[in-house]
Amino acid sequence: MARMHTRRRGSSGSNRPATDEPPEWSDVDAEEVESRVIELAEQGHSASEIGMKLRDEGVKGTPVPDVKLATGKKLGEILEENDASPEIPEDLYNLLERAVRLHEHVDENPQDAQNKRALQNTEAKVRRLANYYRGDQIDREFRYTYRNAKELLE
Repeated sequence: MARMHTRRRGSSGSNRPATDEPPEWSDVDAEEVESRVIELAEQGHSASEIGMKLRDEGVKGTPVPDVKLATGKKLGEILEENDASPEIPEDLYNLLERAVRLHEHVDENPQDAQNKRALQNTEAKVRRLANYYRGDQIDREFRYTYRNAKELLE
């Protein structure tokens, strides 16, 4: 996959093994996994943080390598069913945070051309992603501005 705003080529990484059943060493009850997911969501963790905590800490000391294999549902589905899903999708939220942080930096350091460019690239990504989510997961009238992003993050 080519990067959007860099000269680099694609990025390689490991792939999960193709399997349709959880490993023997992770025999956790599906209801326990779901209750742990809801508990972590109520503590304010994002979906990716919940996945990492389940992988590292697990449920009652037993790691959960894949929520979907353990429960039959994706982590996002579990969150949606229990009204614990975030208002803004996590990837858009992270980009908005980055854009606000860069905007404040550029305001304080107007001579910083490199970060001005980074801000332009980040704002372009925000607009592109907002178009993708508009009407479905975010308000149809949403338009990215620094002020709107700042209000959403507070």
